Amino acid sequence: MVYQAAEDRYEKLPYRRVADSGLIVPAVSFGLWRNLGDTKPLENSRKVILKAFDEGIFSFDNAFNYGPNNGTAEETFGQVYKSDLKPYRNELVITTKAGYHMWPGPMGEFSGRKTLINALDTSLQKMNLDYVDIFYAHRFDPNTNLEETALALDTLVRQGKALYVGVSNYTAEQTQAIAEIFQELKTPFIGNQVSYNMLNQEQKNSGLLDILDQHHAGLFAYGPLAEGLLTDRYLNGVPEDFPIHKTNGFLFENGRDALAAKLRALNELAQGRQQTLSQMSLAWLLQDKRVASVVIGTSSVDHLMDNLEFTKNLDFSADELAQIDQIINQ
Repeated sequence: MVYQAAEDRYEKLPYRRVADSGLIVPAVSFGLWRNLGDTKPLENSRKVILKAFDEGIFSFDNAFNYGPNNGTAEETFGQVYKSDLKPYRNELVITTKAGYHMWPGPMGEFSGRKTLINALDTSLQKMNLDYVDIFYAHRFDPNTNLEETALALDTLVRQGKALYVGVSNYTAEQTQAIAEIFQELKTPFIGNQVSYNMLNQEQKNSGLLDILDQHHAGLFAYGPLAEGLLTDRYLNGVPEDFPIHKTNGFLFENGRDALAAKLRALNELAQGRQQTLSQMSLAWLLQDKRVASVVIGTSSVDHLMDNLEFTKNLDFSADELAQIDQIINQ
């Protein structure tokens, strides 16, 4: 059966302008990270991706190394795009990244000119695309000067292979430095995709959000649930082998019992809002207009729909926000 998108898809989710740019994205973006690669049946991946679009998620986030096996997430998306989503290309915001290990040899990672240009050419082939809407340098390269990285990204825009460029996992200082080069080049720099969640507020505390706003860019938040900590699964304790992302490793500094106590307190507050902890956590991120979109990932339609419930209650009272800050900082 030929796929036909839901006619009411733009009535279901809020969408946001990225700073004062011309780019508009849904409040929620769909990330393919490790959820829909080669270890999942294609038909299941197709079902989840198309359901996301039907529910108003028109932004799909990828990276060269996403999988689980390197590169297979882009291939999966490319198959669904070719079979179902191609007629909707003008509506879609499709993004990818390059910088973590991609292919053998010393040129297969980081942000040199050859590496970035070759990576995007390959990603476009895998996803059956002529261009992406945003192409990110996936991580800061300590050995390549920032001007080379910025010029490579600028070249890809001028070649028509990317409409906007961004960075990912850059600190506030690194973002400021490359944004200044983009400003001189007049490159359409649109944002930084970083780990940001209610438990890990480093991006706000470091001034990164202010820097992005000054450069007409936004923050795209990945890891919004801290690898699942901000759900109801760990209220009674966090196992010793919990696979925490390196950006959130500091959360265990005061011990796992202290972290579980914070989660229980946050969960109680969420229940008072008629939300799950995960729903409240996603809603909290969107309180700041400088957060352009929250990147979520799942391999389940049911899980996707459960998370999207958070958009029905995005408002927080001043008292609720103060309680969250008190719980986090205790």
